[in-house]
Amino acid sequence: MTGFLFELSFLLAAPVWLLMIFAPGRRLTDRIAASPLTVLPVLAVYLVLAVPVLPELWAAVSSPDIDTFRDLTTLANGAGALWAQVIAWDLLLGQWMYREGRRLGLSPWLMGPLLVLTVLLSPFALLLFLPIRALRGTRELAAARPARRLP
Repeated sequence: MTGFLFELSFLLAAPVWLLMIFAPGRRLTDRIAASPLTVLPVLAVYLVLAVPVLPELWAAVSSPDIDTFRDLTTLANGAGALWAQVIAWDLLLGQWMYREGRRLGLSPWLMGPLLVLTVLLSPFALLLFLPIRALRGTRELAAARPARRLP
C-alpha cells in the first residue's frame, strides 16, 4: 500500500505539470496554475502516509539532526510522507514559476524546460529561474519608465 501511495503522490500532480509544460497560456492551464488547491490531493496522500509515523516525523522536524532524519526515511511511510511533501512543494513552486513566467512574458520554450527541471530538481530550477526573473523584471521596469526630458 505504501508503494502505491508513493507513486500516487506524483500521479496526482502530473496533470498540472503536463498542462503547464505542454499547454501554456490556455485558459484552463492558467486557472489551474493559479489555484493552490492543486496540492490538496497530494497532501491527502501525505497525511495517510505521515499519520502512522507521526512520532518519528515529529522527532525529525522538532529536533532535526541527520540521524533522526535517516531513521525516518528507513520507514516506508516516513520516506513516502517526505516524498509526498516534496511533490506538493515542488508543485506549488512550479505553479508560481509558471505564473511569473506568464506575467513576465517569458517564452514557453524557456519555461517548459525550466518546469521539467523543477519537477526533477527544483532547487536547481529555482536557481536558474530567479536571475531570469530578475533580469526580465528589470527590463520590464525600464521599459515602463517614461523617458526623461532634457532641460
